[in-house]
Amino acid sequence: MKKLLSVALCILIVASIFAGCGNINKTDNNKLKVVTTIYPLYDWVKNITGSADVELSMIEKNGADLHNFQPTVEDIGNIAECDVFIYVGGESDSWVDDALKQKSNPDMVVINLMDVLKDNIKEEEVVEGMEAEDEEDEEEEPEYDEHIWLSLKNAKIICNYIAEKLAQIDSDNADAYKKNAAKYVGELDKLDGEYQAAVDKAVSKTLLFGDRFPFRYLVDDYALSYYAAFVGCSAETEASFETIAFLANKVDELKLKYIMKIESSDGSVANTVKENTKDKDQQILTLDSLQSVTVDTAENSGYLDIMRQNLEVLKTALS
Repeated sequence: MKKLLSVALCILIVASIFAGCGNINKTDNNKLKVVTTIYPLYDWVKNITGSADVELSMIEKNGADLHNFQPTVEDIGNIAECDVFIYVGGESDSWVDDALKQKSNPDMVVINLMDVLKDNIKEEEVVEGMEAEDEEDEEEEPEYDEHIWLSLKNAKIICNYIAEKLAQIDSDNADAYKKNAAKYVGELDKLDGEYQAAVDKAVSKTLLFGDRFPFRYLVDDYALSYYAAFVGCSAETEASFETIAFLANKVDELKLKYIMKIESSDGSVANTVKENTKDKDQQILTLDSLQSVTVDTAENSGYLDIMRQNLEVLKTALS
């Protein structure tokens, strides 16, 4: 699959070259052009730049899951000429290296957020009962969990870093960037405290997902335990009998009243787990992983809004 995606990307890159510069969006030379891959990054930059004259856009804006994303010719063109390009840097961004080879702006600042976090990133883990992934080559490097934006603590580090970089690039607005970032990080810090307070008061400390599990950073931040059907980046949609049975037994054993799923799921695995429990009366709750946000959502909601909604769901799940 990776080879096919690589071939497809090469075709797109060649097409963009022959299409000529006329198809690349032009922007005023005095306006800073910032391109991000996914919504959380876009919203962080939006809050940091505030009213500054910045052209900000995100590449993955049509609601497709980031694990399945393939850039278009237009996407590659926008990245090629931007001043600042910000991306997560995980397995789903494997297309980025080829795209950056086409950059026409030699002064472009590229920010890989997994590099920014360094020792804070975590290896993807398989917990007890989880559907086993296909065995990989033993010599292959470990795969890291790329869902870094689901940690408010990570978000604070990243926003301060982005603000510092933007201030270096655009000195005219440096003070505004730093002031905006300080205010926004303060809001992130407050919400972080609200999450901790909710967990401290919680009756249960365990979440059970009949789904993929992209919330490793979030549960680790607050010392929660979890069970899930699949790892966060799994392409699987159907769980084995053994996995379903294990999760259903855990629901019964821990007397859980809630089974979780993520926003892009149809809930089929979660419902199958429910139907295999003793009481079959659990409620299915949804946590938003912010992996498939559309343009409309981006314009009408913010990262903090969605993470506050997640907090309310979490309070219920842990009650």
